[in-house]
Amino acid sequence: MKILVLHGPNLNLLGTREPHIYGTDTLDDINARLRERAARDNIELRIVQTNHEGVMVDELHRARADGFDGVLLNPGALTHYSYSLRDAIAAIEKPVVEVHLSNIFKREEFRHRSVITAVCVGHIVGFGWRSYLLGLEGLIQHLRD
Repeated sequence: MKILVLHGPNLNLLGTREPHIYGTDTLDDINARLRERAARDNIELRIVQTNHEGVMVDELHRARADGFDGVLLNPGALTHYSYSLRDAIAAIEKPVVEVHLSNIFKREEFRHRSVITAVCVGHIVGFGWRSYLLGLEGLIQHLRD
């Protein structure tokens, strides 16, 4: 099984960016936990973080071309307005689980809408770094089913 983990804009700042919202764990901490979980089942992960929407679209296309089975995605603020990201998810025809560290529905009004969710198989929000592990576990089980 091969899974792309795609982190969007500003997630490289985790650990120092608004820790009262996003926690103190760094992206490296989260990635280490994901790798540890994946290793238990010999799952290959490709982990990418980018601050650029077009790179995210390219990575989704690449995952399809490279035969990846699914995607774990935190699109960051692109969640709320990126139709190009939404269309790329729909186009690759692979299961995608959307994750967010914070509960986007308890935050500013503009964050309550996701244009991504409708083309994802699952949506996990509000559990901090654990959102990623819950999302990965859900994606693994979805792929096995």
